[in-house]
Amino acid sequence: MKDLIKIYKVLSDESRLRILNLLLERACCVCEVMQALDITQSKASRGLTALYDTGILKLHKESVWALYSINWDGMNAHFKAILKATTSTFKENQTMGTDLARLRKAKRVGPACVCKTKRENAAVTA
Repeated sequence: MKDLIKIYKVLSDESRLRILNLLLERACCVCEVMQALDITQSKASRGLTALYDTGILKLHKESVWALYSINWDGMNAHFKAILKATTSTFKENQTMGTDLARLRKAKRVGPACVCKTKRENAAVTA
């Protein structure tokens, strides 16, 4: 039951839904999310971390980039169904369309863009 409550809570935030919309298009780093949604680095990072912590997202490294993508293979069937039902409405939303247009123009800004999970940050400071 706790997992179900957790996924509904994470999906109850507009910024996190907009992030999911971007990640349906392609894997993104924090700076691309910032540019596409016109939000601060901390808001983008918090949204990505919340989605990652529920298991909705996965993180992979590509050279110096840390890219987030939807973790379709790692989700249970119930989470997939909830996510598919939620994201099926995105195509009709004007804000989501604007975000995707900005994503197409977004650039990875350099090594400073590399984002780390909480676990990686903990390992660095330990």
